[in-house]
Amino acid sequence: MVASTHWLASATGMGVLERGGNAFDAAVAAGFVLQVAEPHLNGPGGEVPILLWSEAEQKVSAVCGQGVAPAAATIERFTELGLDIVPGTGLLAATVPGAFGGWMLMLERWGTWSLADVLAPAIHYAEHGVPVLERIAATIESVQGLFNDHWPTSAATWLPGGNVPAAGSKLANPVLAATYRRLVAEAESASSTREGQLAAARRAWYEGFVAEAIAEFSAKTAWLDSSGEAHGGLLTGDDLARWSATVEQPLAFEYHGHTVYKTGPWGQGPVFLQQLALLRGFDLDAMGHLSADYVHTVTEAAKLAFADREAWYGDTDVPVSDLLSEAYNTERRKLVGAEASLELRPGAPGGRAPRLPDFPAPGTASTAPGISGARSPQGVGEPTVARDGTVKGDTCHLDVVDRHGNMVSATPSGGWLQSSPTIPELGFCLGTRSQMFWLQDGLPASLRPGTRPRTTLSPSFALKDGKPWLAFGTPGGDQQDQWSLNFFLTVVHGRLNLQEAIDAPMFHSEHFPSSFFPRGSRPGVLHVEDRLDAGVIAELRRRGHEVEAQGPWTLGRLSAVARDGAFLKAAANPRGAQGYAVGR
Repeated sequence: MVASTHWLASATGMGVLERGGNAFDAAVAAGFVLQVAEPHLNGPGGEVPILLWSEAEQKVSAVCGQGVAPAAATIERFTELGLDIVPGTGLLAATVPGAFGGWMLMLERWGTWSLADVLAPAIHYAEHGVPVLERIAATIESVQGLFNDHWPTSAATWLPGGNVPAAGSKLANPVLAATYRRLVAEAESASSTREGQLAAARRAWYEGFVAEAIAEFSAKTAWLDSSGEAHGGLLTGDDLARWSATVEQPLAFEYHGHTVYKTGPWGQGPVFLQQLALLRGFDLDAMGHLSADYVHTVTEAAKLAFADREAWYGDTDVPVSDLLSEAYNTERRKLVGAEASLELRPGAPGGRAPRLPDFPAPGTASTAPGISGARSPQGVGEPTVARDGTVKGDTCHLDVVDRHGNMVSATPSGGWLQSSPTIPELGFCLGTRSQMFWLQDGLPASLRPGTRPRTTLSPSFALKDGKPWLAFGTPGGDQQDQWSLNFFLTVVHGRLNLQEAIDAPMFHSEHFPSSFFPRGSRPGVLHVEDRLDAGVIAELRRRGHEVEAQGPWTLGRLSAVARDGAFLKAAANPRGAQGYAVGR
């Protein structure tokens, strides 16, 4: 089974499985196709966190394909440039592009296919073109002026013939195809073994021609970014050469007979577990699925968990055990009252005093230029859900389970076409994940050279009664660990099947600060699909939630695969008519 946010990726992954590849081979091939099929949502210059179950090893592992801040990326350097926040676009926000290393590490350790085989579908689509989604056309149109006036290398790549590609037309990226062909050629000339070729490909990317092109572009060019000024980059060849993807032990939490796994607190993943720790003390079954009590309780728990995300998460020593402890959550649970909270209330795990960043004033996110739903889009931030509920796009997600029982949940993102100027020799641009650092000293997520930004990317995995069960996830920036949680709770408490749970009316809070430039918040705001019962919406408003009812099929882009006894199952999001689940 394969389920993902784009039918071409799902079909690619299924093709690999049909030809004898395993789940890890299929996920890698599908991941590279997503870079071509959804270039407005991810690219080769981005990153990927992965959770996987190895049937041979009988355990869950996390692959960290999240790159780090450059050695020259210090708070002092940004202060010298007159900046108090990392721009949402351009070269200053780049981290080491980790997606390639993450995919290669999983392929080498758990896969069976060669580099040439897993890259072949992506090379084909980059060379011959993919259908232009309406969202691709809309994204390019929104940054057409920026490309024409300030980013000519991007205009050359994404404005064929000087025009925005029409929805339904084909869009190719022959330069990217040539980059991947060269990687394959150099790898095959360096070694006759699969492992040797994968190692050679990593060297070419992080020390060879790819790294050289990235470093030269970063050092020798300057481009307008969301600060309103032109800046060069800080990323160097040494930064790329020093970094490598890693395999880590994921965090786990027990909930009603299920063991849920997430990445460490260098990403927002533990906030999913914190919400479960809070909700474990409420009787969601008695409340009734999607009742006013249910939505209110889940939303208020999210506010508390995400407040802790702001105060405690980062690539540092985070008190995760205390944050997930029953004693801590028993006290925190008392803060969930009958009315909606309008405060950001982090806790004091282990008696430690929380410290929050100096956030922009509430409401910033709804009016600042260039962010989702703003009046003057400039490609900044993560283009997730507009204020009118229209899904503009966001990130990607894919899930795979094979005949052996191996499972993968991956959330590739970053390096989308509107994030920074295209590197002309390579056909892709760098990511902007450094915008998630704070330019304030002493915070867990403060900018520090060589550390990972506190990313929003958050794949999910769960065991049921001790057996591998569910791989799932969604695009959506800050919404990822709300939409994914809602789906999980719907399966567990609503007792719906995978597709019914994905199809159920979705909701999320915008109460806490955004992880993306310009880091604004909308206290008390609760988005709900207007398919939610009108009486429930009215009651939520009576309780003080600032409910914004969106279109009936606008929130969430989940996909999932499962092992259920003798059956394999999969489901994908119908919203946007793009996600696809396939299997046999």
